[in-house]
Amino acid sequence: MRSINGIGLENVQAVYSGPEGDLWELIMGEQIHIGGLASSLALSAKAGDLKGLKGVDLCCCSGAGMRFLVRFCNVVGMTGVDATEKVILRGQDRCRQEGSSDKIRFVHRDVGDTGLIAGAADFVWGEDAWCYVEDKASLIREAVRIVKAGGILAFTDWVEGEIPLTPDEGKRLLTFMKFPNILNVQDYKVLLEKNGCRVIVAEDTAQFASHVDLYLDMLKKQLTYDALKIIGFDMALMQSLACEMMFMQKLAHEGKLVQGRFVAVKK
Repeated sequence: MRSINGIGLENVQAVYSGPEGDLWELIMGEQIHIGGLASSLALSAKAGDLKGLKGVDLCCCSGAGMRFLVRFCNVVGMTGVDATEKVILRGQDRCRQEGSSDKIRFVHRDVGDTGLIAGAADFVWGEDAWCYVEDKASLIREAVRIVKAGGILAFTDWVEGEIPLTPDEGKRLLTFMKFPNILNVQDYKVLLEKNGCRVIVAEDTAQFASHVDLYLDMLKKQLTYDALKIIGFDMALMQSLACEMMFMQKLAHEGKLVQGRFVAVKK
């Protein structure tokens, strides 16, 4: 695990309560994760048939993942847990607009201490968001606690690739992204196994680099005005953000930053 001091939950809340969070949604869409709908479909296929099940989305943001599961996988009920009030309110509004409020509820809590009933969920879900959680050991313990025996944990996350980040690269990436730390695929596999899970899938999706290329291309060719508007037409800030994203692009193409995909079964 690669970590940095001085970044915690309050930094993440600031991002997703302000313009930076809106900027990420502009670039990546309502599903703020690498690969959007295609990635969600691939994860659900690896997780197995979710029809008729009830799940929990940890770090649910505005609930796009839950709306996907209800609409495309026929999940009958979802509970989303997130620590940022703004995205929860946005998510509740979007659920009302899409007519899914009866199947989706939000809980404003820390994902390491959700307050949810133990063993009540058929599965736990997450998409590219657990990288923001400082205590990943507590997160995994909580995910395992709230899922039933034989239940599924299915998630993707930004992880360090097979080629390690240098200390300077790690510090720069974590500072820009407001990640307190970042794991690799093996780190997550070990955490899952230590908490009584059988790991079925632990892999690199091999799609990170191409999508960062896409995001930068869109910002350059189509979304420049929209992005500037979100950040108050601050050209210096725009250039700084573009520079950091190009640095992230370099790490992705070097195999140092990837999207990991994981599916595990609670024994």
